[in-house]
Amino acid sequence: MNRMSVDDKLGTNMFRVDEEHAHITIKQEKVDHKEIHKLLLACPAHLYTLDEEGGLQFSYEGCLECGTCRVLCGKSLIKDWDYPENGKGVLYRKS
Repeated sequence: MNRMSVDDKLGTNMFRVDEEHAHITIKQEKVDHKEIHKLLLACPAHLYTLDEEGGLQFSYEGCLECGTCRVLCGKSLIKDWDYPENGKGVLYRKS
């Protein structure tokens, strides 16, 4: 039996991106760098990054909707967190 890696399994997912509505928004005003570091390490899809000036950037398009960012950082960095509208977001596929 061949085992797939986590990255291979995640690669089978499909995404229906709602380009008009980000289901997660982050705070841009004064942020705690310890909180940012948690997101950089914990997001399983690696969607949180730092820009050249050290500001937090987030790309919701590949979000796995796991809630890790909401649980770890609550209101410290996450401004709004909702699931995508019906029919949008990640579509998990069995492989």
